[in-house]
Amino acid sequence: MTSAGTSLQHFASRKLAGLDRLNLRRHTRATEPVGGAIVARDGRRLINACSNDYLGLSQDATVIAAAAAATRQYGAGAGASRLVTGGHPFLFELERRLAAFKGTEDCLLFGSGYLANLAITPALLGAGDLVLVDALAHACLHAGARLSGARVETFGHNDMADLDTRLTALRGAHRHAMILTDGVFSMDGDLAPLPALLALADAHDAWTLVDDAHGIGVIGDGHGTTHCFSPPAIPPLQMGTLSKALGSYGGYLCASRAVCDLLRSRARPLVFTTALPPSCAAAALASLDRIECDAALRERPMALARRFCRHLGLAEPSSPIVPVLMGSEQAALSASAELEAAGFLVTAIRPPTVPRGTSRLRITFNAAHDEADIDRLAQALADILQTTQAAE
Repeated sequence: MTSAGTSLQHFASRKLAGLDRLNLRRHTRATEPVGGAIVARDGRRLINACSNDYLGLSQDATVIAAAAAATRQYGAGAGASRLVTGGHPFLFELERRLAAFKGTEDCLLFGSGYLANLAITPALLGAGDLVLVDALAHACLHAGARLSGARVETFGHNDMADLDTRLTALRGAHRHAMILTDGVFSMDGDLAPLPALLALADAHDAWTLVDDAHGIGVIGDGHGTTHCFSPPAIPPLQMGTLSKALGSYGGYLCASRAVCDLLRSRARPLVFTTALPPSCAAAALASLDRIECDAALRERPMALARRFCRHLGLAEPSSPIVPVLMGSEQAALSASAELEAAGFLVTAIRPPTVPRGTSRLRITFNAAHDEADIDRLAQALADILQTTQAAE
């Protein structure tokens, strides 16, 4: 090994040792889906209670058949960027369907939700502009803001007074402004106050990008966070993903035709990335069919989340995401291990994904879960929490 290679090894080893001391090192473990909400790990079957596959559609026979048929028809990969040769028909059909579902003029597909958020803000803003990002917004929104070259300000989580103060102080000195927020916050499960946020945006001439990755399919009658309010609170930029309730893979932006056309030429993660495989688009189309016609399926994750929260005496959930704060990294890891021993997969969430001191169990509810399994999970967690409190 060269001297440079040796120094790199030493650097990585020191960093890993530091992560180990802080209980922050990550490990990947082979986990095999075996149908419904069941996975196999280390020779045991576990109830998966931390997946984002809220409707269980990644395991749905119709969705799988659609993906297989698309692969047979068009091949395993797209072959190139959309702007070169990667524009297979399923992509255009899915964009039309998502635009209609979200009530926008157009839609643009990306390779993932993360890539979408790396693309949108830098394509619209640059030096001399202003971006305001919710403190707890997903990491890719913060990353896209920084990539834009605009001035980036973070406002307090769902704090509209703080947002107003910052807009009032800074908006006049900048050419354009954007506000970036999750619709459903992925680690807390709460909703952005979209009516108040959009009112501020209009008052200060700021464009709003809402990441609704965890909303589509499961709240707002399936249309997402925007339709949790009356009247619906519709931002000009609605971003989302195909990889959660839609059970596939990829990201999208629903917006006006002019905005989508601009991004087709300026969004680098679109221009310079191979298009989605036909199977992904076809699977998402089949899932969208189910979401549009099956109200019981759409409503089941929320019903299960409410059942779980009632059992534990927790506040009424706003989404199928229920966090249970453990505090320290070690407490979250220990609780996760105890739940795995009891037959449940619930991964510990630690910094930097969440702020220091708020390590947690992030429990998510899947239409494929049985009520009896949710009751057992609630009881197992209640026992863990009681033991933890008694030891403090």
